[in-house]
Amino acid sequence: MRTGSLPAGPLDAITDVADVAVGHVTVWRDEPDPPAGRGVARTGITVVAPVSHATLEGAPASAGAAVLNGAGELTGFLEIHEWGLLQTPIYLTSTMQVGRVYDGAVAAAVAADAEIGLSRVVIPVVGECDDSWLSESRVPQVEPADAGRALAIASGGAVTEGCVGAGTGMTALGWKGGIGTASRVSGEAEATVGVLVQANFGSARDLRIDGVAAGEVLGSGLERPPSPAGSCIAVVATDAPLSSAQLVRVARRCGLGLARTGSVAHHGSGEIFVAFSTTSRAPRGDRRPRHQVEGVPDGVLDGLFQATVEATEAAVLNALWAAIDTPGRLGRIARALPHDAVLELLDRAGRLNRN
Repeated sequence: MRTGSLPAGPLDAITDVADVAVGHVTVWRDEPDPPAGRGVARTGITVVAPVSHATLEGAPASAGAAVLNGAGELTGFLEIHEWGLLQTPIYLTSTMQVGRVYDGAVAAAVAADAEIGLSRVVIPVVGECDDSWLSESRVPQVEPADAGRALAIASGGAVTEGCVGAGTGMTALGWKGGIGTASRVSGEAEATVGVLVQANFGSARDLRIDGVAAGEVLGSGLERPPSPAGSCIAVVATDAPLSSAQLVRVARRCGLGLARTGSVAHHGSGEIFVAFSTTSRAPRGDRRPRHQVEGVPDGVLDGLFQATVEATEAAVLNALWAAIDTPGRLGRIARALPHDAVLELLDRAGRLNRN
């Protein structure tokens, strides 16, 4: 969705940043409840790979991370915070599957680099949101090998959004959520910023679409909604050559983008953000902290901040727009955002001509 004032990239996706790939593995299963079977599965894995292989150990990317509300998990966060480096792709999944995805990410890194586990190790970056409202989470639903599968099929180009990969079982702002992505181009910084979100947060009454208080009119697509405390993981990629400290500041702006859609970062919600640069890389074999690496002049950052806020807002709205009606466990159904009603609201508010 084209909100904000900055232009989108050609695909309006995180893959508008060169050398960024996205891959999904979706797990959709209908079995008897445990112990007879694994129950209803609406889950999966999404991977954002800043290079075309399973480890960045050879030339880590400059990175930064930030937390708006910490009721969630992003493994590898401490290493990113301490060293300012990203050494693996970023994997997203559901809360109770983090360990299995972590194991799969380790296996993928070892397969890509024979020295992993011998002369050096990696700490995979795995983020999560809770999809247990729709998906049975008491038993394993993803396999460790699914992490490698998601990475193997990751590619640039158009990104599938909505009920796919790690977004399969997510709900957001009273409707079916999921994976969304967007990009914005900052002429001031001569750079592209791309954002991918795993949207699983918020209350229906708070939904805002391009500044329009849509939630007050649309109501909810969840007959028996879960707690508004869900979570949102946001991944930011940019081709601006930023330092780790600057990337922390960029990542923090994702929270402003979420606020534009109606997030208040509820007490039990995990809003965690990670940003990386595809052009600011450590020399091969150099694992020293990147905090002192010189980035762009600080005066250029405002354009990147704006691009991040606008792309985050648009990514959440794109996740909602792309989602479809999704049945889940216990007879629950998460309805997709009603397109016609939204378009009518936006038209009355004078937003359609602008976008």
